[in-house]
Amino acid sequence: MDFEKVIAREFSLRSWQVKAVIELLDAGNTIPFIARYRKEAHGSVDDQTLREIAERLSYLRSLDRRREEIAGSLTERGALTEELAEKLKAAATLAELEDLYRPYRPKRRTRAAVAKERGLEPLARWLLDNRGPAEVTAEAEKYITGDVPDAEAALAGARDIIAERISDDAELRKELREIINREGVLSTAAAGEEDSVYRMYYGFSEGVSRLAPHRVLAINRGEREGFLKVTLTVPENRILPRIKRAWAFPGSAAMGQVCEACEDAWERLLFPSMERELRADLTDRANAGAIKVFSSNLHELLMQPPVKGRVILGVDPGFRTGCKLAVVDETGRVLETGVGYFTLPGEGARKEAAARLVKAMVKRHGVTAIAIGNGTASRESERFIASLLPELPGVAYAIVSEAGASVYSASPLAAREFPDFDVSLRSAVSIARRLQDPLAELVKIDPKAIGVGQYQHDLKQNELAAALDGVVEQCVNDVGVEVGTASVPLLSRVAGIGPALAGNIVAYREKNGIASRAALKKVPKLGPRAFEQCAGFLRVADSDDPLDATAVHPESYGPAKALLSRLGFDLTALRKGGVPEIGERAREYGLDKLAGELDIGMPTLLDILSELKKPGRDPREELPAPSLRTDVLDIKDLRPGMELSGTVRNVIDFGAFVDIGVHQDGLVHISRMADRYIKHPSDVVKVGDVVKVWVVDVDPRKKKIALSMVGSKL
Repeated sequence: MDFEKVIAREFSLRSWQVKAVIELLDAGNTIPFIARYRKEAHGSVDDQTLREIAERLSYLRSLDRRREEIAGSLTERGALTEELAEKLKAAATLAELEDLYRPYRPKRRTRAAVAKERGLEPLARWLLDNRGPAEVTAEAEKYITGDVPDAEAALAGARDIIAERISDDAELRKELREIINREGVLSTAAAGEEDSVYRMYYGFSEGVSRLAPHRVLAINRGEREGFLKVTLTVPENRILPRIKRAWAFPGSAAMGQVCEACEDAWERLLFPSMERELRADLTDRANAGAIKVFSSNLHELLMQPPVKGRVILGVDPGFRTGCKLAVVDETGRVLETGVGYFTLPGEGARKEAAARLVKAMVKRHGVTAIAIGNGTASRESERFIASLLPELPGVAYAIVSEAGASVYSASPLAAREFPDFDVSLRSAVSIARRLQDPLAELVKIDPKAIGVGQYQHDLKQNELAAALDGVVEQCVNDVGVEVGTASVPLLSRVAGIGPALAGNIVAYREKNGIASRAALKKVPKLGPRAFEQCAGFLRVADSDDPLDATAVHPESYGPAKALLSRLGFDLTALRKGGVPEIGERAREYGLDKLAGELDIGMPTLLDILSELKKPGRDPREELPAPSLRTDVLDIKDLRPGMELSGTVRNVIDFGAFVDIGVHQDGLVHISRMADRYIKHPSDVVKVGDVVKVWVVDVDPRKKKIALSMVGSKL
């Protein structure tokens, strides 16, 4: 298969671009490095497309390997004809390949296999080849033996052989598959009388071509748990005539026998097989769609703007054991910890003591933001903290998702980082740091534990893990990492660096310090190849060379310095916040002229100019900062029509959950997200967006809140 041609067509790229990407991938380059520092080679293909190309390339190569395996097996048996070889070569999917191989695949002992053992295959061929009025029964009687007592038994065995041949017809299966995908209808009903969370699917029916991914996953789970019975309805009035036209000859005396075999092939072999295929295909597509939504949500969560320059008090809420408190400075270093008992009713003396403790910690360390975890006792903690704010001018609070915090707190990593803290205190530190720098803290947690998707446990875990790891890698490398302070988990996500090498970097840093990017070459096991891949994504803020604190790759230091010189700027300007006017000066000089003189491509030139304009730019800074609160709202305070501001916490196929400050996220259904048709909620919102919403309905007992983003859709 010509991979370059296939991928170029599918991704609307030129062949030379795809060829370059394949060569770069095969040479062991990481996707972040290819996307950022090899733009000239591949024509500035973005990193997401690069990942999709890598996945598609892997699939096509595995398809080719399977093609070779099948061809080899058929050759060994002497069954590979020129016609079959051409069909194998033309097969574009694994399903098409397996359909072609189906007649030759070793089978278990089937009814057709038994009939063949009894010598009935010639009779089956005679029935298929018969064009005239020959007497069928008389022909069948020729095959009566000890195992075949009469003509009807002979014909039954011949029909079994014909049915299996029909079921193995690759072209027919392809055509029937298209009909079923286009016109099939999936229906669900209650498997019993018991009420359940799947009641909306008690009597559900929809065409498989229109079935939403989240519905497929819900139906699968309901069926697996025994609450739903699922049926597939197909247009048999079109399918059966199509099968008979392909295999039975009108006017033949054997037509009745062949038609009966066609019906048996459909009911016993084809339909069950194709139903399984369809359900598996629907599940695969739903799996891919859900992983895409999960990945998008994770990306937006990780790229939430950091709350820089603030000392933060983290609160891990609890009842009986109290609320764990931890103050971290602007760099995330723990300054103080404590425990406050302020969530249980009554206990005035303990609450007064907790109030004194919190106010003392805030004043002692100059805390300006308080991060409260959203788990158990969060509402009570929020009320308590909000009641103290009038006495703490300049202090605000935010509710922070605790998803995955318990996983981190009990991990070996947390134990190494805070050996003297109990699990809850580690959680309080993590909650504070999540507000301070979400990316740096969340990389310590398995992405699957963060919980920003749907039907997570129903998905293919290996595919989900690979996709989410790719998202984390992309985010970390887009932002860049300060090598002087980064943790092992953060460093391990940098292109070209894994956990072992990240550990070596930290160990070397603690012993020797890292004064420049060049010093990284002294880290054990960090060879030239790893340095090439990672150097551009690592920042060394205090290096003697200001370019070490930028995203300019060391291989481009020469052109970058020459560029500054040609345009009349000094390298030291980078220490003062960059050269804002460099872009305009470059255009006056002539971009093409500069690229030619510096012997670099235009994409690299533009990237260097952007970096020199604002060195070490953090892309997260361009997004709205997290909203900090000074008051508290209860679900009982909500009324239909009320206008509120909220933060999008999760985007799913049928809507988005929005945090409006009442400890119960409200749902904006996709039908209430815009005044126009939208294909998916992600077309309108993303995780972290601050949106204006209106309350549609509130059910305090069930803790359900319906919201609208369109005032007219209440």
